[in-house]
Amino acid sequence: DTVDLVVLHNISLPPGEFGGEAIIDLFLNRLDANAHPYFADIAGLEVSAHFLIRRDGDLIQFVPCELRAWHAGASNWQGRERCNDFSVGIELEGTDDEPFTEAQYATLIDLLDAMFARYGRLPLAGHSDVSPGRKTDPGPAFDWARLAHLRA
Repeated sequence: DTVDLVVLHNISLPPGEFGGEAIIDLFLNRLDANAHPYFADIAGLEVSAHFLIRRDGDLIQFVPCELRAWHAGASNWQGRERCNDFSVGIELEGTDDEPFTEAQYATLIDLLDAMFARYGRLPLAGHSDVSPGRKTDPGPAFDWARLAHLRA
């Protein structure tokens, strides 16, 4: 499918904790349900994202951009349902209410520049934009103004 949208998310596992391998394990379907009480409810979820940007700015790709990742869930963008079918999902390690790092913004901007060079300028949306009322990320701590020069 064509890439027509970029959806920005945040994730931390366990919630509010950074570092470790839990996010990677979740996206690779190998999260140990016994490793933390929170994991018991999510270990069986089949979720993924195209990219993860860690707190230190490290970029990890899980799914090629041309393939579907399972990041948006029940979603709608400008009348189109099932955003997973036409979007790239970028997860930022973080929470709704804690500022993201300088390194994360630098990596995100570089990634978006590379994606736009390949696919043309794409609209940027938060998970909250494509799943309003169901999702809140990337949250109020995300500084959309840093991406103003990239937004169509």
